[in-house]
This record gives sequence, structure tokens and C-alpha cells, in this order.
Amino acid sequence: MNARFLATSAIAISSVSIASIMFIASNRSEMTAPAPTVFQLPKLPAEPQITSAPLLNVPSAELAPSPVSFRPAQPEPIQAEEPLPPVEPPSRTWTRELAVGDTLDSMLSDAGIDATDRAEIALALGAEYDLRRLRPGHSITVVATAADQLWSVELAVEDGVRIEVTLSETLSTRVVSPEPDTVILARKTEIETSISNALSSAKIPVRFAVDLAQMLSGTVDFRRDLTGGEALRLLWREKSIDGERVGQSELIFAALEVDDRLYEIAWPDDDNGRATIYVDGELLRVFAQPVEGARLSSVFGRRKHPVYGNVRMHTGVDFAAARGTPVHATAPGRVSYVGWRGGYGRVVEIAHGSDTVTRYTHLSATADGLAKGQRVEAGEMVGRVGSSGTATGPNLHYEVLVDGRPTDPLSDDRLAAAANNEVESEAARKRLRNARAQLEEQLGNTVAKKSESSS
Repeated sequence: MNARFLATSAIAISSVSIASIMFIASNRSEMTAPAPTVFQLPKLPAEPQITSAPLLNVPSAELAPSPVSFRPAQPEPIQAEEPLPPVEPPSRTWTRELAVGDTLDSMLSDAGIDATDRAEIALALGAEYDLRRLRPGHSITVVATAADQLWSVELAVEDGVRIEVTLSETLSTRVVSPEPDTVILARKTEIETSISNALSSAKIPVRFAVDLAQMLSGTVDFRRDLTGGEALRLLWREKSIDGERVGQSELIFAALEVDDRLYEIAWPDDDNGRATIYVDGELLRVFAQPVEGARLSSVFGRRKHPVYGNVRMHTGVDFAAARGTPVHATAPGRVSYVGWRGGYGRVVEIAHGSDTVTRYTHLSATADGLAKGQRVEAGEMVGRVGSSGTATGPNLHYEVLVDGRPTDPLSDDRLAAAANNEVESEAARKRLRNARAQLEEQLGNTVAKKSESSS
């Protein structure tokens, strides 16, 4: 029954709705449309008029933002950083050369620098230069601002090198090493009393007297043979910075006339070669000593061992020299061993023929690229003096072994003969010719310059 009632009610409602729609439609067709409203626009003048009133007299509206409306975030205003305080330029300079008794600390103190800054400056300078090498002639320059604020300290040392310490916001250090110019010089002089006096009077480096004595000590007796009037001509190189000589001057060639004989010495262009002597144009000899200018500190034979204290056989000779001094092969040959041998330390051995070997020990280093089987020439550098192995200090222990047995290197003439035969070649003669030509060219330039200055 409920279902029948619901169905009957739905039909009745539908009938009423349809009747209502039909009634509304019939009435709409009978309605009259309203008359349109006409607006009269004001007549504009023929010429435009300029007015100060706003073109649109529209009242401003306050628009309240909707809770859901989007408004871009306004950037925060940029706060300008406070400018750094201006740095005052340096305006006061204090300079002084080191004198005997001066120290770095005492000089910085004299410049008015407090103890804290002195310690920092010494630490910075010491990181770049061994302060134990300071000597008279070096200089200190201190720069301060107008407000007496320390600005920089400069230490000027040998060879034009300067170490600069700047103290502004932070401490900084730099080393300035100028590139020197190489100059070739030549001069001739006459010996009256001694070589040293002759060099000094001719404004030639006096230290060359030592080089000449070392080279000719076994050939010329400088005390007995030099009687006065001997002619000496020298060719050398030196380095300079801004016209000031730096470093040690190096001999290239020397010619000395003694008793109608001409002694000439040609030095190598680098540390790897050795000097040669010529007498009247003929090669005299190649030095059989493995370290030039070294002191013979121990000879061949029985001796008390300097380390162990007992008496034992010393199977070679020792040459005392500074660590790093070049060690040269005493004769041409082939490298038979490079390496370490117990108490000998770092060793190089060279075979000369089938029965003779030279041994160079206690080396601090061997020559770059030196290897077993490599051919070496007389005078070629094979290593550097050191104290490797069992040694009391830097020295070269040098041995000559014949058929495996040690022999006295100072009494063995065969190596010197082999060296002479090897070096006496066209290369040696060409070297002499080139050195002579360079000497004469430089002497000619010197004479020309003197004549120009006198005219």
C-alpha cells in the first residue's frame, strides 16, 4: 500500500509542474518590451580645451584585499655595508745597513717596532731566508704611514734579492729575485810583484789568483818562477743587476807567459766539465784528482780508523770538501755499479779497460741519469761529495782497484795517461781555439771602448 501511495503522489506533482510551465510561457508572449532610455551627450567644442581637472572624476576606491588574493612579497630593503676605513698610504721610510754587531732584532728595535711585531717579522723573514747568513752590507727598510702605523719591512740581501713583509689587514711575504745579466769581460795585465797585486791594480777579481794557483801549482812555482814582467790575460763572466755585480765571477780562459812559455787554461761552461791546461798550444794534462781544489785529508795505507778507533788498512784516499761539491771521473770508462754499499754509502764504480776500476764513495747524490753500462768521459761529473755510509763528515773516499786489489791512487800513473789519451783530441784543440778567439775579441772591444772614452 505504501508503494501505491508514493506512486500516486509522484504523478500528481508532475502534473502540477507541467501546468505551471505552460502558464508562464503563455503570459510572456503577451508582455510589452520597455522603451529604451536615451542619454544626451554634451556637445564638444571645435577646439580641444586644456583643463587642469582630472580627465576622469572617479572617486578613489579603497580595495580591501581578499583573504585569498595574492600579493607578492615586498623585498626587504638592502642595507648598504659600512665602507672600510681608508688605508693610509706609506709616508715615512727608515733605512739602514747592517753593521758589525747588528742583529735583525736590534735594527727593528731601533726603527721603533715593538717586540710583538718584531717577533712576527722575524718569523716571516726567517721562513724565506736563513737569518744566520745576515752580514754587513745587507739592509733593512721600514715603511710607516703618516699615523705612524707600521706598513712594511724589507730585507735586502745578496744578489739583489729582497724579502718584503707587508703588515696591513694581514701579514704577507714575498721574495723578489731579479734576473741578472751575464757579462763577458777580458783584461790583460803585467805581473810585477805577485799575481794578487797585479789583479788588484787592474781591477780584476783578486780571487782569480787562487784559481790560477790551483790550476798551475804542479807546473809553475809562483814564488820562484815569477820574477816580474810576466804577461797575464784573463777572460771571465760575471752577473750584474742594475750595473751592480752579484754572485761570484767565473774564469773562462787564462793565458800566462812565463820564461818564454805560454801556459793557457780553459775552464768548462758548466760544473759538469773540468779545466784543461795547455803549454805552448799542446794539452798538458787532465787533472786526475776527482775533486778539484779539495784538501787531501787521508792517504792510502794503515791508519787508526776515525770511527771505530782500531788500526786497519785504508784502501784509498780521502778528499775533504763541502757537501755537494762535484765529483768527476778521473779517466774515461764505463759505469759498472751505481748504488749503496754498506759503510761506503752511496757509490759509483767505473771500469777502465779489463783490469782497473775506480770507486767513488760517501756520495750525497749521483749524477742525474747515471746508470750501469753508461759511457763516461774523463772529467765528467758522476756525483757530489757527501757523508753517506760510515763517515765523520763530508768527504770523498776514492779508490783504485787493479785486478780487484786496492792500489795507491796517488802513485798510479796509468789512469792519468788514459785520461790524457782520451782528451787529447780535436775537441780539446777546438776548445782552445775558441777560447783564444773569444779572449782576443773581448780585448779588442775593451781597447776600442778605452779609445772612445779618451777621445
